[in-house]
Amino acid sequence: MNKEAILKALSMVEDPDLKKDLVTLGMIENLSIEGLDVRFDLVLTTPACPMKETLVNACKTAILYTVNKEANIHINATHRVVQQTRNDNVLSGVKHVIAVASGKGGVGKSTLSASLALGLSHTGAKVGLLDADIYGPSVPTLFNVHSAPEMVEKNGKNVMIPITSHGLKLLSIGFMTAPGQAVVWRGPMISSAFKQFINDVDWGELDYLIVDLPPGTGDVQISLSQLAPLTGVVIVTTPQNMATSDAARAIDMFKLDAIAKPIIGVVENMSFFTPSDAPDKKYRLFGEGGGRKLAEDNGVPFLGELPFQTELGNAADTGVWDFSKEHMKPYLDVVKEIARQISVISSK
Repeated sequence: MNKEAILKALSMVEDPDLKKDLVTLGMIENLSIEGLDVRFDLVLTTPACPMKETLVNACKTAILYTVNKEANIHINATHRVVQQTRNDNVLSGVKHVIAVASGKGGVGKSTLSASLALGLSHTGAKVGLLDADIYGPSVPTLFNVHSAPEMVEKNGKNVMIPITSHGLKLLSIGFMTAPGQAVVWRGPMISSAFKQFINDVDWGELDYLIVDLPPGTGDVQISLSQLAPLTGVVIVTTPQNMATSDAARAIDMFKLDAIAKPIIGVVENMSFFTPSDAPDKKYRLFGEGGGRKLAEDNGVPFLGELPFQTELGNAADTGVWDFSKEHMKPYLDVVKEIARQISVISSK
């Protein structure tokens, strides 16, 4: 066995999403051979890669069948989130800015934003969460955090330091107001506040910054598209027509020539309810298939269904999250699918 033979074998393993072989993609590093022992790093594009086990097994099979069936193969699956090429230095330490949007309120957008941020962090990514829903900030409740961010001077200007909690960097207008206090601002003030959240916050080095947008197609959405290097947008809806018709407008806004941001895909929330005493049943209270049809009609990926979960509601109300629990599995599956689609967008 030699390195040339091993790399030739691994060049036959293709990443099913990026449509190139692992060697061409530069995903094989630190290859070494000692007797029958073969060791190398498999560098994935995201720690949340849903294809990790598939790719590891494919690498082993390629070496065993084409090089030496007696080989002892040791693969260290690691990751390196690749930053997209940019033309400015806005959020220069953030590799991907991901917006979570909806056409209307009440569809679970903020809960999904929290789940996405927590799920990516759970897999090993460095993640921040910006609560951009100025009128209805949810992050203080979702994470049970109510302290104000620290202000420091950096490079001659005052910047905010996000609150660190649950392994995430968090920022919300709700950290700067009393619980229950209304934010009564006109559009220009909203845009100005959001601009500060982008330009006057020390986010540091992050793999992903999740931006929880307010519902609708207004000032914050326009400001985000103009100010931030947005990788893409996740659209959240529930199955019924009232929600999907509004979500379609949100998709249309991000497809406008003046904005033109990639749609990562559609998540259907509140898809069904399964009683604890009847785990094999699914009650579809808001209809069926609306999110999938919305994705198909707009030519974007369908990222998955999320059920009603009493446990998730409790987590959202108390700020106590545990991704090792069985009820979080559907959310982790959606997180991995979103991470997969981000890698596909970034490879183009």
